Amino acid sequence: MKTLKMLLIVGIVSFAFYSFTTIVQDKWVVPAEYVNMKNPIDPSTDTAIGKSLYSQHCKSCHGKEGYGDGPKAKDQKGDLGDFSSSDFQAQTDGELFYKTSFGRDDMPEYTKKMPDDEDRWLIVNFMRTLAE
Repeated sequence: MKTLKMLLIVGIVSFAFYSFTTIVQDKWVVPAEYVNMKNPIDPSTDTAIGKSLYSQHCKSCHGKEGYGDGPKAKDQKGDLGDFSSSDFQAQTDGELFYKTSFGRDDMPEYTKKMPDDEDRWLIVNFMRTLAE
């Protein structure tokens, strides 16, 4: 009886640990050359184009205001982030450019969909306008 109880406890603890580790997302590590990369596009340049590109490529998951509440958000496994949050806005433009460009997990890579770096920089500039 003791063995059965012990196996049951070990099983429950193992399941809980496995569930927790699959829910918690790994930290998204951005290579140093991107962290320190400077945005070559002035933030006041072509804000309408950045908004249009965001609407076309990002809004369906990240939502109109960047809260991570777009119509496709419920189908995603990872945390879509809140672009208005201070944690998100504390990232460098280079970090946002890297994440927007190369993606990971449910976030697609956009270097093929948007091969022009300038378009992705314009989206970074638009995401900055979503700060609260």
